Amino acid sequence: MSDLNLVQFILIALIFAWSGFVRSGIGFGGALFTLPFLLLVHNDPLIFLPIISIHLLFFASTTLINDQYLSRGKSDHKVQTEVNWWFIRYSMAIMIIPKVAGVIGLLILPVDLVNLIIFSLIGAYALTYIFDKPMKSQSTVMDIVFLIIGAYISGTSLVGGPLIIAVAMRHIKPHQFRSTLFVIWFILVGIKMIGFTLAEVDLQFANALKLLPFAAIGHIIGLKTHQWLLQRDNRSFYRNIGWILFITSLVGAAQAI
Repeated sequence: MSDLNLVQFILIALIFAWSGFVRSGIGFGGALFTLPFLLLVHNDPLIFLPIISIHLLFFASTTLINDQYLSRGKSDHKVQTEVNWWFIRYSMAIMIIPKVAGVIGLLILPVDLVNLIIFSLIGAYALTYIFDKPMKSQSTVMDIVFLIIGAYISGTSLVGGPLIIAVAMRHIKPHQFRSTLFVIWFILVGIKMIGFTLAEVDLQFANALKLLPFAAIGHIIGLKTHQWLLQRDNRSFYRNIGWILFITSLVGAAQAI
């Protein structure tokens, strides 16, 4: 990122602040709702994915530790921070192999092809938000299909969340949602980081540290608004984000072709 100008860095910093807010505010979307904007600023996913991964590992672990600490002796808070370990074991048993395959795909596929895949997926996700037709799993077979595809996409781009969430919604309770997903994201991202390390990809630690304060600001705001978001109808929020993502994905896909 040393070749970026000041305007580009400011835009990237603002996008990472947004990523922190989304990740802690609704429990997912740190990559899905930010990666397309980052790729429009600089079209190299192997620069941004390590940074997003490091931030997710940091914030997921600190949030889970903080939640568990606060839950001690507070039965009401304990209920709100419960982790569904059964679902984690169930999903990871299915996802581990396609996740590794996805990481390998990211490392060997051409950058323009990876970008086109990312923008195409995000465009498809955006349509589900625009038309308020979220993906749903309604059977064990669909669970397996969604988890396999979601894990592979997560390996290539970190935007497999909606497919994994479609399965999670069938098995976990609302109050288990954020904490359970944070554990899953931590495991999946940990696998990706191991792959990056083995492939000798630049992990962008210095840039991750530079951008960490901006992500932290968004993360703190998201934590404070998490319960407020849960208690309100978010359909208009997702619809507006859907249109923004869809337009962004069209622009990005056109550049990648």
